Amino acid sequence: MNQAITSIVLRSLICTTIFLFISVPSVMFAQSINQNELPLGASGLPETRAVQQLASGVTYTFIKRGIPSPEHYYSVDVGFFSNLAEAKAREQMLKNHGFDSFIMTIYNERYNDIHKDLLGYIVKSGKFTTKAEANTLKKELAMKKLSNLKVSYSGWERRNITGPWSIHIIEINRNLIHHMTASLALNTVQGRETVSSIAKRMNSLVTINGGYFIMHKHAGTPGDLIGISVVGGELNSEAINNRSAFVLGGKYTAIAPVSTSLYIQSSKGAVRTIDGLNRTIGKIRGCGGRSYQQLRHNITCTNHNELVQYRPIYGTRTPAGKGTEVVLDSKETVIKIGNSRGQAIPAKGSIIAGIGEAEEWLKKHAVIGEKLMISTKVMSNQIPISLTKETHIVNGGPLLLKNQQYMITAKKEGFAHSDKFFYKFGIKRNPRTLVGIKPNGNILLVVVDGRNEQVSVGLSFEESAALMKALGAQDALNLDGGGSTTMAINGKVVNHPSDAAGERAVGDAISLIMKE
Repeated sequence: MNQAITSIVLRSLICTTIFLFISVPSVMFAQSINQNELPLGASGLPETRAVQQLASGVTYTFIKRGIPSPEHYYSVDVGFFSNLAEAKAREQMLKNHGFDSFIMTIYNERYNDIHKDLLGYIVKSGKFTTKAEANTLKKELAMKKLSNLKVSYSGWERRNITGPWSIHIIEINRNLIHHMTASLALNTVQGRETVSSIAKRMNSLVTINGGYFIMHKHAGTPGDLIGISVVGGELNSEAINNRSAFVLGGKYTAIAPVSTSLYIQSSKGAVRTIDGLNRTIGKIRGCGGRSYQQLRHNITCTNHNELVQYRPIYGTRTPAGKGTEVVLDSKETVIKIGNSRGQAIPAKGSIIAGIGEAEEWLKKHAVIGEKLMISTKVMSNQIPISLTKETHIVNGGPLLLKNQQYMITAKKEGFAHSDKFFYKFGIKRNPRTLVGIKPNGNILLVVVDGRNEQVSVGLSFEESAALMKALGAQDALNLDGGGSTTMAINGKVVNHPSDAAGERAVGDAISLIMKE
């Protein structure tokens, strides 16, 4: 049986399996998704596609490409080093203790906005056919007082691999954009919810995970979005440093840099910037803002002089602590001033909290019975974005494509604040959630599984950009990925979330709702 016939047979089998799984009867082969093989791995790898019409104007395509390579192996990462001499010293130390070791050189990829070829060196120990063997070595290395050890799979790092890749694609006709919406987990800033739970609650046809969010209390408010969040025209979280976002405007969409401007003005004309919205005061996840010019993804910076506004969407009460809080009614009139933080948020008002210099500003300018007027602006490239009930904005980054050209803004958007972090986040293959806009205005929602050597190895930033370009995107954006990467169709998860515990609870989601 020749390769072409084999491909057709495999494609037919996968179609049957996938379509029975999600129980939607209409089956067809895609006309809108580019039928050329994907630019992942070497040319000629086996690739099958299954296509399903979920509704008029909504197509689901599942692509399986490549196979696990028998040459791949598991090893233990013992350290990342910027200096080759330091890497060699660690390698020799391991050999002196009787452990096999080797150095892997980590190179930059094309199109990243980082102007260097070499990022660093990883010292590794062992080459095993099973993860269990690597875990045994990890325990042995830990007994030698080595820390930050991690079992890795060569298919996540090596450039020339055979896969596999598991890719889920939703294409939405531009005339259905008004059916798309963002939503907060649990309908509040605080807290998290799984994508399948959000999908069932929203009664959606399709839901994917959305933007970056805070997972742990030490980093801020769990569930709080890291960057811009607008749902139904309500600004829930401030933007950070013009980072790229996915904008839904009712009849149009855009992938563009978004900024916010928040000010407070007293009745006597004193003006001050509001530093944050609906987040833990003094903690800035991702840094940026007025205090930190450089974005640093997954890093929490601190500021001891902040003014933060809390609206009802945050929850019932503000975080307790030292500082001053001013309670405003629905007309922005001061109705209460507290000398500590941690009060009930009025259902039709807000609370302004201050610490440090900002606390002194509040004490000086907040007067019971007088107004503190709030000014809120959301902009893209200095052009105001009108906030209506149809406006939804989801944070992301980095940008991958602009006008069908590669434009990976990893450093600009805070994903390359160190070579080690950028290797782990952008060069190493991970599960990815991607969104794209085609030249005809159609929307692409794409989920690529990863961290599973038998199902899918994931993508680097460059591979993500190449995939989106191959699928026909004009502009494309990386959303939150890793264990967050999830797609649900009719409330049922269709991909393989990578967390060992299963589907991860996230901060927000993007949904297509066709049912009234």
